[in-house]
Amino acid sequence: MPEKTAHDFDQELLILFDAYVHGAIDRRTFLDKAAKYAVGGVTAAMLLEQLSPKFAAAQLVSLDDRRIAQEYVEFDSPAGYGKGRGYLVRPTGASGPQPGVLVIHENRGLNPHIEDIARRLALVDFVAFAPDALFPLGGYPGDEDRARTLFRDLDQTKTRQDFIAAAGFLRALPECTGRIGAVGFCYGGGMVNFLATRLGSDLSAGVAFYGSAPNLEEVPNIKAPLLIQSAEVDERINASWPAYEEALNAAEVTYERYLYPGTQHGFNNNTTPRYDAGAATLAWERTIAFLNRYVRG
Repeated sequence: MPEKTAHDFDQELLILFDAYVHGAIDRRTFLDKAAKYAVGGVTAAMLLEQLSPKFAAAQLVSLDDRRIAQEYVEFDSPAGYGKGRGYLVRPTGASGPQPGVLVIHENRGLNPHIEDIARRLALVDFVAFAPDALFPLGGYPGDEDRARTLFRDLDQTKTRQDFIAAAGFLRALPECTGRIGAVGFCYGGGMVNFLATRLGSDLSAGVAFYGSAPNLEEVPNIKAPLLIQSAEVDERINASWPAYEEALNAAEVTYERYLYPGTQHGFNNNTTPRYDAGAATLAWERTIAFLNRYVRG
């Protein structure tokens, strides 16, 4: 887990880091602006290092855990980039097919943290499939800065089609019951909201962690129950919630929304100081209960 928490950093620095993570500013601009918070022998570069992901230390499920089977598989996406690739994890001790969960990453592609999320889902008897949107550009490069840069080069029209194809691929797997949910974080949370408008009843449930709202005109197309997990200190995302909530209510969509007090955008990601253990634990418990109710049920 991170050695520091969000409380160890000035809130304005956290907002600055959020802008950097989401591509609003580049690394040099972050370092220049972060310099004012670098005191007591700490440099701006050191602050960036402290705020950046620590994947190995945060891993919860080992790669050699015998309770799961894992592999990278490709799938067809004729309306997208043609071919997609993702990380497939399934429980080894399950008797018969299990419900599936599409796991959708942030704006850096399929990094080790999202793969760990997929393994966590397999341990509670879901077939988890985590596509890598960066596969058409060579896949997640192993470096968050490089991944963020590559992400901007994606044709999002094709990428959205790749995720639609990935959902269909998961539903059709013999290991899957044919019922699927979707869980996404940040960019992935927005993708969950988008998929809900496109997949109709083919999606049994969606869980969006601090994700952007979909096109509001398409909200009436949503058939899946939604669980919206929101950070309190997340103005960029939360600004769209009132209009989204109004559209959900007008369309009579089943949804639950939780706002976690004192949390930052990314509070579920245990690789960075923005992680909030209490909120993340509760949000994950709610996620699994929601998936069990609507996807397994």
